[in-house]
Amino acid sequence: MMDMEKDIVQCLDTLKNGGLILYPTDTVWGIGCDATNEAAVAKVYALKQRADEKALIVLVAEERDVLQYTAAPDLAVFDYLLNTAKPTTVIYEGAIGLASNLTGADGSIGIRICAEPFCRQLIKRFRKPIVSTSANISGQPPPRIYQEIAAELKTGIDYIVQYRQDDVTIAAPSSVIRWRNGEVEVLRG
Repeated sequence: MMDMEKDIVQCLDTLKNGGLILYPTDTVWGIGCDATNEAAVAKVYALKQRADEKALIVLVAEERDVLQYTAAPDLAVFDYLLNTAKPTTVIYEGAIGLASNLTGADGSIGIRICAEPFCRQLIKRFRKPIVSTSANISGQPPPRIYQEIAAELKTGIDYIVQYRQDDVTIAAPSSVIRWRNGEVEVLRG
C-alpha cells in the first residue's frame, strides 16, 4: 500500500495552490479542488466539460463544517443522516463562504459529510471543504473503480492520489436528498 501521508501532503500542497486532485471518496473517485477558490472550481467545470450552472457538491469532515458553510440548516437532518446506510449528499439552502460558481442559482449547495478515512483526514487538515465531482467527462458514466477513469481526464489533473488505486470494490454515487421543513425529498436514490 502506498503511503497515505505522502498523498495527503501532496494533495494539501496542490489544493492550497489552486490545483485539481483526483482522489478516492466514500463513493466514486472524484475530481477535487478548494471549494472556496473560484478559479479552481472553474478548472473543474472546464475539465469535465460541464455547464457551470450545474452545481457541484462539496465534502466536509464533520457536522460543524455544514454549520459553517450554510445559513441556518435544520439540525434534524443530522439525525436523519445517522440512520442512512448509504453515503448521502444533502442539498442545503443558503450556502455561505464558498466559491460563487460552486452553488446553485438559488444559492443552494450539496454537501456530504465524508467518513472515508483518507478524505476525512485530508479535509480536516485542509480546514476547508473540498469539491467532489465524479471523475468523468460530463454525460459519461461515473467510474466505479480507478481503472475506469479516462486517460484524457487524468491529463488535466495536478495530483493523482496513489492510495486505493488498486481497490476494485465497485463504487456507486451517493444518494442526494433535499431537506425542507423536516421532510426528505429524494433526488437520487
